[in-house]
Amino acid sequence: HTLLRTHTLRDAKSMMDALDIRHIPVVDANHHLQGLVTQRDILAAQESCLHPDDAEQSFTLDTPLYEMMHTNIMTAEPRAGLKESAIYMQKHKVGCLPIVHKGHLVGIITDTDFVTIAINLLELQEEVEPEEIEPDEEAL
Repeated sequence: HTLLRTHTLRDAKSMMDALDIRHIPVVDANHHLQGLVTQRDILAAQESCLHPDDAEQSFTLDTPLYEMMHTNIMTAEPRAGLKESAIYMQKHKVGCLPIVHKGHLVGIITDTDFVTIAINLLELQEEVEPEEIEPDEEAL
């Protein structure tokens, strides 16, 4: 799920609401990554609409993405390992990592993906190592 740089924050908000996502890559017509818009950007635009005098540089939901999208984006190659990607995201405190191959966006991995992986691993561990039952001391 992507948007073009000419879409607006309102378009991004609609897509995020409809798909229950928090990050949208912004691409050009050839699917080259141009930027990224986040749920925080939407919230900031809504907040600046409520308090226009407080914002140094205010954006509204009608602001085109090219005016406010994040362009200094950390990316990963498809061959990057999950562990390395998770460590990188944690170290740099980012919520997503677009996956780019030869300049083309091919995917995105998010902190939510890593939570899902952790849950799956914990469930597998429970299947392999069921809870140990403490022996009844009186029965001994």
